[in-house]
Amino acid sequence: MGITIIILVFTCIISLMAFNNRALFNKLIFNPFAIQHSKEWYRFLTGGIIHADFLHLAVNMFVLYSFGGIVEMYYAQVFGENAVGYFLMLYVGGLLFSVLPTYNRNKDNFSYNGLGASGAVSAVVFSFILFDPMQKLCLYGLLCLPGIIFGVLYLVYCYYMNKKGGSNVNHDAHMWGAVFGFCFTILLKPTLFLAFVERLLHFRDAI
Repeated sequence: MGITIIILVFTCIISLMAFNNRALFNKLIFNPFAIQHSKEWYRFLTGGIIHADFLHLAVNMFVLYSFGGIVEMYYAQVFGENAVGYFLMLYVGGLLFSVLPTYNRNKDNFSYNGLGASGAVSAVVFSFILFDPMQKLCLYGLLCLPGIIFGVLYLVYCYYMNKKGGSNVNHDAHMWGAVFGFCFTILLKPTLFLAFVERLLHFRDAI
């Protein structure tokens, strides 16, 4: 059983438990004020395990399932016996890094709460884009674009929506999780970036 499946099953179990247990839900949710003033540091992690509803959980876990196993395979090819540990660092690191800006903005805001694995999932997707930037990604099975184009549009969209505000979605976390996934994988093996650029140049020359 791959680490992606283990993360997926664990996340689903805890999320489903929290759906039916409000006390547990409130205990695990990402609340910057509680982290800052009550030192409940565990919320950095647990906020990424629970979800708002079944649809929120289903979307995040579907995307994780779709890309996680492939990234695991790439990691195994490149990093060998360290692959599982590095993949865990990718996922958990994406989860933590993605909410740091939100934490800094809201650590004195008692009413702010956040939840969901979107930051970590974005990290996995953008690690995939690094490995295979020209592989087409499809939005709702309709609009299919090369991964690099999809990734750029995704970041622009997240930045725009974050500046616009007025949404319950933490677009900032999506954006920073994506940046983390791309950069973390490069830091593990810098030559991957050279291979990434070569693939882009090869595609350009083939047009």
